[in-house]
Amino acid sequence: MTCGAHRPAVEKATVAANDRMARGVGVVTLKAPATAAAIAPGQFVHLRIAEGADFILRRPFSVYRAHGGHLEILYQVVGVGTRALSEAAPGTAMDLIGPLGRGWWVPEGAAHALLVAGGLGVAPMGMLVECLAQRGVAVTLAHGAPTSERLLARELFEANCRRVELATDDGSAGACGFVTALSEEIIAADRPDVIYACGPEPMQRTVAAQATAAGVPCQVSLERLMACGIGACLSCVVSTRDGRKRACVDGPVFDAADVLWEPSEDPEVRA
Repeated sequence: MTCGAHRPAVEKATVAANDRMARGVGVVTLKAPATAAAIAPGQFVHLRIAEGADFILRRPFSVYRAHGGHLEILYQVVGVGTRALSEAAPGTAMDLIGPLGRGWWVPEGAAHALLVAGGLGVAPMGMLVECLAQRGVAVTLAHGAPTSERLLARELFEANCRRVELATDDGSAGACGFVTALSEEIIAADRPDVIYACGPEPMQRTVAAQATAAGVPCQVSLERLMACGIGACLSCVVSTRDGRKRACVDGPVFDAADVLWEPSEDPEVRA
């Protein structure tokens, strides 16, 4: 399984539903049949949420699920754009460019996959876990969040994973502490054939190091500020062993072994 080869296109979209999942977190369902039919796990869309000066630039969003001509997007309210998205009622018209970027891929012969998600890092993994399950790949999920309320989409992952392990900062669900402690334990006890990670970058860097130490291939989905979303503006560069890459066209999913991770004061992160 690889990302789709479909050319991105502009599509008019309509809000079909907009539901709250947790405090400050929601899932918007967009009717966008052309993009829904073409998008692959790990790809994203560039969404124009509304008109006006605050919305001249589109916002990039991972696609959580695609089904029946609809896209589901998980979002966290952090600014003007996501605030407007949270307030969009059914019937609201938007437009998007998609599908965009390079998504997840499955190495030949992989039988067991470990997904490591920090907080909203589950957003690009909904389609992935469904596709892995359909292909008969056993899936283990390690999911960390600040509190149990922020452990999103648990029903979807529990339905498609062989094993789900949870960690929270406050101990309200699962282990108390770092999700990277869970991933380290899982890699040692039940070595996967491939690891997929998304979440805060320090967390992804730690998971990448764990994968390297265990000799397991690892893919990471990196978040960068994007302006154009089509590779022209160079605002979303990622440093790699092959030079500077653009997250919008060369990613957002990268082979973790190729990424030159930025130094950080925090060796680990609660997620």
